[in-house]
Amino acid sequence: MTPGNNGASTPEDDDPFGYLYADGQANGAQPPSGGYGYPNSVNRVRPVGTRQYGAPQSQGAQTAAYGQAAPPQQGAYGQPQGVYGQPNAHYAAPETLPGGGGGAAGPQQPSGHGGGGGRRGPNTKGLLIGAVAVVAAVVIGIAVAMTSSGTDDDKGGDEAGGDTTPTQSQSTGPSPSASGGGDDEVELPSVEAKAMRLSPGMGTASDIEGAEADGGVYVTGFNQVGAKVTWTVDGIEKAGSYRLNVRYGIPGKDADATLVVNGKASPRPLNMKNFGGTPEGDWEKGWQTTWANVNLTKGTNTIELACNEGDQCNVNLDQFWLETESQ
Repeated sequence: MTPGNNGASTPEDDDPFGYLYADGQANGAQPPSGGYGYPNSVNRVRPVGTRQYGAPQSQGAQTAAYGQAAPPQQGAYGQPQGVYGQPNAHYAAPETLPGGGGGAAGPQQPSGHGGGGGRRGPNTKGLLIGAVAVVAAVVIGIAVAMTSSGTDDDKGGDEAGGDTTPTQSQSTGPSPSASGGGDDEVELPSVEAKAMRLSPGMGTASDIEGAEADGGVYVTGFNQVGAKVTWTVDGIEKAGSYRLNVRYGIPGKDADATLVVNGKASPRPLNMKNFGGTPEGDWEKGWQTTWANVNLTKGTNTIELACNEGDQCNVNLDQFWLETESQ
């Protein structure tokens, strides 16, 4: 098809690019005005290859014809730009820069810890200190555990052979020759039934077995109001509190009496309960021991056991003896 008028035609039949060819120009083809509707479009016809493209650079770079090599252009900082695909003499790989590290070109700031491109190595000193501290803690823990174990063993031995001194709610055998403890301590006084001073109406007997006084003798007749036994204690070398032990016998029933020391009655009666739980009416199995704290002066003291109104005095008396309060 050739550009031109082929008869009745529509705008679609016109070759819009006919003006570019010689036969189109011979037939009077003209380029469209306004550059195909784009303002400021180029509307001058130039032979192919003669038009220059691009504009002068801001630094006065020369323009080259289409297809010709362009001269080197100036960069933003006055440095010549290299041709695409050609190495740039002003470019250097990051690994060739001072410091040998990546990142932006240019000298790096020296590290405060020195060496190796600014990176810190492992803190081996801190690790060594931590390891030593852990070992020390383990050794200390083992030593403490061994010490505690030894202490517990010692305590167990003490408990196995510890103090078995009876309390007021316990029963034990008599100790007529009780002393304060070791060989260096002075032996404290004791008394048997036949050596006590008895009030009228009282007496001694030995027909009930189990009394530990000399000859098995014990005091009878205490089961009446007004009955009283008196013990005069000599040889107290130091004033203070002592433990008075009393061995008694009951027929399987609880008993009590009033304790009087140096003329002063104790506010609490001497408890002579059936601690052993012996059968009622059995006097032979009813021998037991009780105690109470008494305050004595240096020298001679008087200890009395009386059956007053309200006391339960159906009891036989065997022996009295003193001990230091700590026993």
